Amino acid sequence: MWGSVARLVCCRKFSWHVKPNKLYSVSAVAQLNPISSDSLPKQEIVNPQNKDCHDYHFFEFDRIKVVETLNSLRNEPQTALLFFYQLKQNGFCHDVCTYAAIIKILCYFGWERKLDSMLLEMIRKGSCLGFEITELFDVLVEGREGEGSNLLVQFSNALIKSYVSAGMFDEAIDIMFQTERHGFIPHILSFNFLMNRLVQSGKEEMAMAIYKQLERLGLKANDYTYGILIKALCKRGSFDQAVCVFEKMDGEKITPSAFSYTTYIEGLCIHGKTDLGYEVLRAWREANIPLDNYAFIVVIQGFCKEMKLKEAEDVLLHMENQGVLPDVHAYGALIRSYCKCGNIIKALTLHNEMASKGVKTNCVILSSILQSLCQLDMGFEAVNQFKEFRDSGIFLDEVCYNVAADALCKLGQVEEALELLNEMKGKQMCPDVINYTTLIHGFCLQGKIGDALNLFEEMKEKGSEPDIITYSVLAAGLARNGLAREAVDLLKYIESQGLKPNDVMHNMIIEGLCIGGKVKQAEEFLNNLKEKCLENYNALLNGYCETGLTNKAFDLCVFLAKKGFLVRKSTCSKLLSNLCQQGANDKALMLLNRMSSLKVDPTGPMYGKLIGAFCQAGDMGKARSLYKSMLDSGLTPDLITYTMMINGYCKTNSLLEAWHLFKDMKESGIKPDIITYTVLLDGCAKMNLKSHSRPDLIQTKYKSMHASALWSEMENMDIQPDVVCYTVLIDQHCKTNSIDDAVKILDEMIERGLEPDTVTYTALLCGYCRIGNVEKAITLVDEMATRGIQSSSVTLSALHHSILKAKRVQCQ
Repeated sequence: MWGSVARLVCCRKFSWHVKPNKLYSVSAVAQLNPISSDSLPKQEIVNPQNKDCHDYHFFEFDRIKVVETLNSLRNEPQTALLFFYQLKQNGFCHDVCTYAAIIKILCYFGWERKLDSMLLEMIRKGSCLGFEITELFDVLVEGREGEGSNLLVQFSNALIKSYVSAGMFDEAIDIMFQTERHGFIPHILSFNFLMNRLVQSGKEEMAMAIYKQLERLGLKANDYTYGILIKALCKRGSFDQAVCVFEKMDGEKITPSAFSYTTYIEGLCIHGKTDLGYEVLRAWREANIPLDNYAFIVVIQGFCKEMKLKEAEDVLLHMENQGVLPDVHAYGALIRSYCKCGNIIKALTLHNEMASKGVKTNCVILSSILQSLCQLDMGFEAVNQFKEFRDSGIFLDEVCYNVAADALCKLGQVEEALELLNEMKGKQMCPDVINYTTLIHGFCLQGKIGDALNLFEEMKEKGSEPDIITYSVLAAGLARNGLAREAVDLLKYIESQGLKPNDVMHNMIIEGLCIGGKVKQAEEFLNNLKEKCLENYNALLNGYCETGLTNKAFDLCVFLAKKGFLVRKSTCSKLLSNLCQQGANDKALMLLNRMSSLKVDPTGPMYGKLIGAFCQAGDMGKARSLYKSMLDSGLTPDLITYTMMINGYCKTNSLLEAWHLFKDMKESGIKPDIITYTVLLDGCAKMNLKSHSRPDLIQTKYKSMHASALWSEMENMDIQPDVVCYTVLIDQHCKTNSIDDAVKILDEMIERGLEPDTVTYTALLCGYCRIGNVEKAITLVDEMATRGIQSSSVTLSALHHSILKAKRVQCQ
């Protein structure tokens, strides 16, 4: 009969039908002892011999018969597995004996994946299984003579692997050491698997403890075991002990694999010792130790993590020189790091180099490039780069599309961003909640609340459930567009949906109300919050700054400082900038001095803004004092700050101080640009005019501060003068009546392809007028008209005055 059952199962010519009310499980514990089938509770199963699908006949079927059937299907594993799961599907409760029977078959045929899947399922069932998994050992040991030990090893290996895959390390370890009482031990590969997962999970101590038990169990570690041990030691930073492991392997005549060597190098890099890791890499390469490209990649990634990008590029070059082709991971680490530090030009150059060498890019790299462009306020360039990538056939994922859509929204091109959403749908890509939220935010920024709400409804219809960020964006959009009541109503709706509005949402509403001109409502909203937090006040403070309510922002900032509250650094920076723009320099200085009580460390740009404001106001004493405070704080002024101070000194005729500051800047390693040199040239021009009344001045204090010296320095540094720079020199020569020199400079300027502007011609025209050459001045005006350069009121006034003067001379 059971042979026919097997054939029928194999041919799948029957259907299982079970009456649910007649099914119940058999006690697993009771069946561990051999008993007759007559004493067992029965379960009704369809008679597989009946091929008539319309005439259901049932016969009594028990656990022993299931085991017998599975044993009869020992040489037909596929049929046995189908029989096992069909029984389960139709309500039969498998016990320890039926599981043991199918496990024997899977082990016998080496069906490891099927076995792993079954064991994982059993582990997840836990107590619902009806028996302890370890009971399987006692049943399996009753296998055919000669196969018991091998069967138990196979089963234990699979069970350990399954426990480890489920993250149940303690249970896996128990299995390993329980097997001793059955007279066998698992394979070394099982120990390796467990140790490796423990190390990956940050449990290095447990992994090393297991290693120490290997010798006691009679197992011999292999090269992979030692590699895992080295990995554990390196993760802990125990590099000396890791070296001892290499020495032990050498003593045991075990050749370390590339994994072991690379693991050691990777450990050095992870602990910030990438320089040493690179030295080890080169030394081992010279010793002909087999290292694959991953060893180079971990060093490149290490240098990138430390932002030593020049060194990382050197490794990339060394990698190629060693005949190891850099892959997308090597290039990707460098490109992402250059994007992170804002050097998008270098990132794009490397990306082009990678493509030229046939290395395919990926979406992670592309999204980094696009995000970097957006962070540099180069949204237009980000969109164009996205289109270039797309049109070249490179696959772009949802993240890349989202970055491009966000850039378009910020550029005000929401409709084009919506087209990208439709393009994603056309490419069988499913826009997620992030994609929809980005577009909703874009519509809100444009004041198109109706479109935002329509997109919100579409998102829900497509099965993308709005999250708290989506609701926050929509609430902020309603608030910033003057719909304060609707924003509050949305909060109530969110609560009805089982979501709790968080501080982020409250903050976005507060800022949105301020931006929408509803400052009073924003204040009321904050006051009515049952649970207020510091970030709520920060949001109001930021709202004040965004709407130009500088005095309110300053008063709130002082209030928070007195309370000892932490204020966002970005908000302080914005307020400081607003105060400087409004000329409230003393208030800005007070804010800077109070930042310590606000638990904010002033940044270089903050100092720079205030220094620039004092320089513009001509108060170089306070500017200099701030400059010293900045240095005392361990901050280095940037090029803009130095240039603003140099300009301030030049405007107040303190050229010597400007020159000393210029020298300090270069000694600090900051390279001056064309603007810095132009400011100094202008200062020299003013000092040159003074030297006409005091010839000894240049010969003493300002001997080295001459335009010609600066000009030579610019040429040596390969800094090309621009129109403004040439105009300063032309103006200087014209004011000292060196008109011929001024004309020569104008000719040189035009030869270099630079177009003189109105200011340039005005300076030259005033020079001609100053020496009374009206004819040349009129010719110059005609030349301006020919070049399409409009004459300014200053130009025409100077010419008119010169003509009148010439007429008076003729009359006399």
